[in-house]
Amino acid sequence: MSKNFALIGIAGYIAPRHVKAIKETGNNLIAALDPFDSVGFIDSYFPKADYFSEFERFDRHIDKLKRNGTLVHYISICSPNYLHDSHIRFALRTGAFAICEKPLVLNPWNVDALAEIEKETGKKVYTILQLRLHPNIIQLKQWVEQSTTNEIFDIDLTYITSRGNWYFFSWKGDVQKSGGIATNIGIHFFDMLLWIFGGVLEQKVFLSQPNKASGFLRLQKARVRWYLSLDFDDLPATVKEQGKCTYRSLTLNGKEIEFSDGFTDLHTESYKHILSGNGFGLHDAKPSIELAYQIRNATLSKYSDESHPFCFKI
Repeated sequence: MSKNFALIGIAGYIAPRHVKAIKETGNNLIAALDPFDSVGFIDSYFPKADYFSEFERFDRHIDKLKRNGTLVHYISICSPNYLHDSHIRFALRTGAFAICEKPLVLNPWNVDALAEIEKETGKKVYTILQLRLHPNIIQLKQWVEQSTTNEIFDIDLTYITSRGNWYFFSWKGDVQKSGGIATNIGIHFFDMLLWIFGGVLEQKVFLSQPNKASGFLRLQKARVRWYLSLDFDDLPATVKEQGKCTYRSLTLNGKEIEFSDGFTDLHTESYKHILSGNGFGLHDAKPSIELAYQIRNATLSKYSDESHPFCFKI
């Protein structure tokens, strides 16, 4: 049986991947909300979906559907980060399951509050942690788990995705709304590292600017030097020569782990897992949310041999 979906944040950057996933899993988008009306792409997927630019009218519509016997089974949330918590609460109290983009929420205590609402409503919150479904990342996790030694691995994580001036004038450039760079673009990678190499024993932040951040993590099975940037000038020359604006690199003991291919194509797989009852929930999301919060509020440490090599280029 196909399920009915509504989507909050239909005009957002990530929304098309969710709409595509709803379509490819054989389900139906019946209502969408966004204050911005550049949403014509949905004609290619669900031309009969009702669209609202005002939350109040969207809320009333969902309630009317429910009273008339048309259930909204899932509400997908692609709104700005700081609104996720409120929109998840709305979904649960409406009687729907929530599927929310990263970061699920900005603060660890928000996760605990949502867990209480899950109990009250009997509905569940799911989040998109697509790197956990990436074949190369799964293979890496299995390899680490099967290792017979007590080796502590040395990891360098580098993620540079250049953004223009618009970014810093949007909600993404407001740390109170986005959580800052470590939360907005780093949360997937922190989740991946914690999932594979275990919990945080120590963390340091060496660099924290609006457009770049860097630090060190001592995990149960790894030492991690990480560097995140929105600065085009940080891209390696070879990447610029190819006309690309994104660079991802994960090295383990000096060996590159390739995971760029398929990075943006795993939302449909995420939806398949959720619809089968195997999606990632609050418990899965909380460790990386706690870490991102700690990074956001950390006191800077002096550069050392634990600093990522890119730090010394600044």
